[in-house]
Amino acid sequence: MSATASATATQAAILGRKADFPGLVNSDGSPWHYLDTAATAQKPQVVVDAVGNALGRDYATVHRGVYTRSAEMTLGYEAARRRVAEFIGGAEDEIVFTRGATEAINLVAQTWGTANLKPGDRILLSQLEHHSNIVPWQLIQDRTGIEIDVCPLTADGRIDLDAAERILTGAHKLVALAHVSNVLGSALDARRAADLAHGVGALLLLDGCQAVPRMAVDVAALDCDFYAFSGHKLYGPTGIGALWARADLLAATPPWQGGGSMIDRVTFARTTFAPPPQRFEAGTPAIVEAIGLAAGIDYVTSIGIDTIAAHEAELVRTTREALRRINSVTLFGPEDSAGIVSFALSGVHPHDLGTILDEENVAIRAGHHCAQPLMDHLKVPATARASFGLYSDEDDVAALLRGIERTMRIFG
Repeated sequence: MSATASATATQAAILGRKADFPGLVNSDGSPWHYLDTAATAQKPQVVVDAVGNALGRDYATVHRGVYTRSAEMTLGYEAARRRVAEFIGGAEDEIVFTRGATEAINLVAQTWGTANLKPGDRILLSQLEHHSNIVPWQLIQDRTGIEIDVCPLTADGRIDLDAAERILTGAHKLVALAHVSNVLGSALDARRAADLAHGVGALLLLDGCQAVPRMAVDVAALDCDFYAFSGHKLYGPTGIGALWARADLLAATPPWQGGGSMIDRVTFARTTFAPPPQRFEAGTPAIVEAIGLAAGIDYVTSIGIDTIAAHEAELVRTTREALRRINSVTLFGPEDSAGIVSFALSGVHPHDLGTILDEENVAIRAGHHCAQPLMDHLKVPATARASFGLYSDEDDVAALLRGIERTMRIFG
């Protein structure tokens, strides 16, 4: 198939999907040009309906009731776990439901990290990590006395794995990296990162928040040890995410929070714990949210993750080409960034640009994007970030460019 034919096929698969998202229309019926999907994705009606039904018509608790509706809700909740596992190539008993990627990474830090890290051990992060993959390790550093190393970036904003190879030693016990940068959209060669980590006896944790909505993920093929992501970036609800971890690691890891559901037997003398993943899911879980996440995954799968990736790649190419023609724009990140375009407009603070764009019904993110060390590296206080979803289209790009032109006129 030619490139033109392939692009046409992709457009056909995406065409009309915008109508599936009730949040993309303002109260007066005008279109809302939403370009902040890297922060959180809009929800298709099928997810809204799934959440509504789970919270209303179908609602009951899980794992405890002997009555029919509780049993049915338990089946739905565990089916959601299987759906998540299938989506990323893992096994059902390797999926721990969390509130999101932040909690998933903290869970690894507070359980595996506390149990396995000691003074003299080292962890390798990178210059572009989200705060959620920095701060948990600093908290463990304060507790255990480990050292944290930082891998630099290449000139186009990718994690420099050649540098990582030079940095890694036998003292490193964990490498924790973003699969896709939330600021630059740069994708990691995750398999090479796994090979490098395992080559010195370290484990690899991947922050997959920006990867799972826009690229095929197979944790077995990646050969990582931990994989974390959030549901709300994958067209599902907030308050739900997942940690995938190798079964042997979960089995050897102590629980984090204590309470109901995560126990085997409790006496005042001693408590024994349930096997994974229940061991890590204390209390009543996010039942409704898990079912909503499964609906979001079904929706994405019905379109095809490769189709979504191709669609977003075309929008990135179009946007970068248009912005490059504006002399006062500085672009960040690689040309083939995954669904994200970060930039700066000379003489205009990103917050001012975001405010003016909002007047034009265009929503972008302006700020440090919870990646302040990366902002320091880029030598800017903040960037403007346009990020795409499967519902984004050329009208959104055109509205963005019109808003930038208006901003330039206002600021002279």
